[in-house]
Amino acid sequence: MTKDVVAPPGGVMTDEVGTITGELTLEPKVGKDGTVTLRAQYKGAEEWYTVTGARIKVPDPGDDAAVDRAAQDLLARFIP
Repeated sequence: MTKDVVAPPGGVMTDEVGTITGELTLEPKVGKDGTVTLRAQYKGAEEWYTVTGARIKVPDPGDDAAVDRAAQDLLARFIP
């Protein structure tokens, strides 16, 4: 699931390149350990960046409902 957004005032802080601004695509990714991490890219670009501090650990990565809730919670930080 990806969402296209315009970065909020001040941009979106990433671990790799600092603040990014403008039209972005956001995507939650689930790791094998159950950590849901939000990634961002400039809309239409190939490179993805990890959004700083945007991680939620779910107890069971096989629990699709919990993973979906975590992904929605992360996306809600940037989508009104």
